[in-house]
Amino acid sequence: MFEADIAGYLAEHIDDRIERRRLNGTNDRGDLTGLKVHGLRVVVECKNYGGRVEIKPWLDEAEIERGNDHADIALVVAKRRLTTKPGDQVVLMTIDDFVALVTGQRPGTGIEDRADD
Repeated sequence: MFEADIAGYLAEHIDDRIERRRLNGTNDRGDLTGLKVHGLRVVVECKNYGGRVEIKPWLDEAEIERGNDHADIALVVAKRRLTTKPGDQVVLMTIDDFVALVTGQRPGTGIEDRADD
């Protein structure tokens, strides 16, 4: 339900082609499809969690999905506690993804350029 709520909100406010993606099995390509910025494809991983924010594992998962989907940008939409409004949820992304979002160009060539900190 969380994924559908976020997809509906983004479809209403950005592009009506954004929708909840069907499950892909082992080669997951994110939870939402149809989001583009500057013509760049965006993978969205939604996290409806009940506890602690897991930034590194969530961003790592989104990055793998970005590669699986041959997308340019990966981001995580995480549910905030005590609110169900889609517009109140938070977005996590790496600086490389933020640069691509703002400029329309992704620094480097992708996964192989990332340091494993």
